[in-house]
Amino acid sequence: MTTSPDTPQDAGSALLTTNRKALTLNLRQGIYGTFAEIGAGQEVVRNFFKAGGASGTVAKSMSAYDMKISDDVYGKASRYVSRERLSQMLAFEYDLLVKRLGADRGDSSAFFVFANTVATTSFKSGGDGHAWMGLRFQAGPRSAPNEIHIHVRLWDKEAGLQQDAVGIVGVNLIYAAYFQRDSQDAFIRALVDNVGAARVEVDFLHVSGPEFSGYDNRVCSLKLVESGLTNATAFGSDGSVQVPGEMFYKKSVLVERGLFRPVTTVSVDMMERAAARFVADDESASASLLKLFEISIPTGAQASRLDYADLLARIDLIAAAGFPALVSNYREFYRIPAYFRRYTKEPVAIVAGINNLVDIFSDGYYTHLDGGVLEACGRLFKDKVRMYVYPMRRVQLRRLAASLEGGRSLFEDSAEGDAESVVTAENVPMRAAVRHLYAHLLENGLVRSLCEYDPAALNCRPRTLLARIHDDEPGWEHEVPEAVAELIRAKRPWGGHGVGAP
Repeated sequence: MTTSPDTPQDAGSALLTTNRKALTLNLRQGIYGTFAEIGAGQEVVRNFFKAGGASGTVAKSMSAYDMKISDDVYGKASRYVSRERLSQMLAFEYDLLVKRLGADRGDSSAFFVFANTVATTSFKSGGDGHAWMGLRFQAGPRSAPNEIHIHVRLWDKEAGLQQDAVGIVGVNLIYAAYFQRDSQDAFIRALVDNVGAARVEVDFLHVSGPEFSGYDNRVCSLKLVESGLTNATAFGSDGSVQVPGEMFYKKSVLVERGLFRPVTTVSVDMMERAAARFVADDESASASLLKLFEISIPTGAQASRLDYADLLARIDLIAAAGFPALVSNYREFYRIPAYFRRYTKEPVAIVAGINNLVDIFSDGYYTHLDGGVLEACGRLFKDKVRMYVYPMRRVQLRRLAASLEGGRSLFEDSAEGDAESVVTAENVPMRAAVRHLYAHLLENGLVRSLCEYDPAALNCRPRTLLARIHDDEPGWEHEVPEAVAELIRAKRPWGGHGVGAP
């Protein structure tokens, strides 16, 4: 990956306006290409025309709004605002540009094609807007092309404001590709210059080509969350980055939150037992059920720079167990179902352990809500969201109550009873302040107890597993799925005998 030899001197200093970015590109000799925009007007190229000197940059500007015309030009696509359509546009326009101008300008021009396909808020139906944007570009004359795809959600309530946002992000993308690509952090942050994450959300980014050889697309996705450009990023059961709008579209979702360092047999048993109960409770969920593990990362004052290797190792181990993953910055449980509701109206449920009740029913987590725990539960369980709670042995509950902040006060009677007895959602000793609220959720089927479980899985000790793997203590491999144990042995993702001490 190389820096353009004529990078503007002000590219790394004070934030440039959208107009200045467009003008800089217009005046930079040799950057020349096509703009193809569908769905929101020609908002990106308009900035280049307004800035002046566009003849130095714009070879062609076009739009094909009519669906039949669009199909005739680019071919059929399953959806018009999709990555598939974006790829078709970039490939067609780039090949046409090189065919028409390669002989005359190929030795002096770095060709590019910018394309977008956009759905702004509908006048009739309303709803959020979104856009696919992409760039295929050469770093220099006759060089191999590079490609960038991004998906943007548009949060402005008016179509005109969404169109304005599309224009700004498009200019940012082209400018960053030519002048800010040497730094992943600078490149990603630049995507929302002059518009901000409050107006747009970049929830997918993929780069390819020789100029991005130092980039890791999975790290880029994590950086989107870390930098606040999106709240969550999704990975498939093969560990690859996924498009949230496609992954969760019209799916029933069952999600389990945890650290998964590493994923354990009890994590998998929780998921499978909950999935069986979920389908039994709602047959409509069976055909489209997506089982998903979610990892929450700290944000704000609690956050330090992410350990990408650690997160990617956990994602790979989850994939080895056969599951997709979501990495989010959602501290509160109630934000998770709301995220899925962007993409699906199908049933959504959460599988939780007794330990997760600390996060859900402790006042300290909701000091920012006027209604505290009551308001948080109202948000969590709306839209018929259910929670399936996996049991725990009482001896483990005692350790939990003693070790976790808020655990002792929540499970105030945890010391009573046989240490080897099983505590379920129905008999867990909740503190008096939330006992009636919890009983209400149980009685109305919003919290449901998982009474079936694998006794071997229930005996797992996830909180000490990492240290035992590091020390290669005999028997640790029985507490993780076989494929996970094999990957730990082969990759040693965190060093040590297996995973590395915490």
